[in-house]
Amino acid sequence: MKVLILGAGKMGSFFIDLLSFEHEVGVFEKDPKRLRFTYNCQRFTDLEEVKAFKPELCINAVTVKYTISAFNEVIPYLPKECILSDIASVKTGLHDYYKSTGRRFVSTHPMFGPTFANLNQLSEENAIIINEGDYMGRCFFKDLYSKLGLNIYEYSFEEHDKTVAYSLSIPFVSTFVFSAVMKHQDAPGTTFKRHLRIAKGVLNEDDYLLQEVLFNPYTHDQVDQIRTELKELLAIIDNKDAEGMKAYLSKIRSNVKRDVEALK
Repeated sequence: MKVLILGAGKMGSFFIDLLSFEHEVGVFEKDPKRLRFTYNCQRFTDLEEVKAFKPELCINAVTVKYTISAFNEVIPYLPKECILSDIASVKTGLHDYYKSTGRRFVSTHPMFGPTFANLNQLSEENAIIINEGDYMGRCFFKDLYSKLGLNIYEYSFEEHDKTVAYSLSIPFVSTFVFSAVMKHQDAPGTTFKRHLRIAKGVLNEDDYLLQEVLFNPYTHDQVDQIRTELKELLAIIDNKDAEGMKAYLSKIRSNVKRDVEALK
């Protein structure tokens, strides 16, 4: 298959490497410097080159802020039968956009990134394929993600956004709060250092991505739940309620145990 990838950033380069040995891959990137370390693919900086390439699948791997604008720019140069595809972690507005184009599309979300994941060992990572997309496009990504050993889930756009609100907004907000109150430690403990590494990774993400995850319409209720739990915990601390603390620890250990067992 002829596959065009938009953007030669971290995830774009990952997909180039992943696909280039089984498919004819081209990459369109406005910044020529980003193309220096791409290989085994055709490199385009002019949209007329994209037109001549005639891709069958276009994977949009640009920063989430520019997903739709990148599509708008390239669509006039794509064959009518070319399947549009995104890997965005935030799907806000994409379903309506795809419908407005009248084109075949497939939307997926590899729920890992270069910051934390070992891209050579992804068997513990997950991917979501939106079940409202083109059948052949979904088959393509299902086969691709299966070969990587990813755990694959099929959700609607709405179900995806609800999942992201839970799986991203809670750790993001927890990290923000940790970062907001932290002070320099000359001799930090192991737990503090681990949290600090997570904070550095999260805060290296694109500002727009962090904003859009938190502006997800389903995020508010998740964050409000954190506030409720903090209020309960603060009351236990203020009252030095040993029995209350014991019950609280039992509850959260049970939650962690349940999720750990579910991930096995």
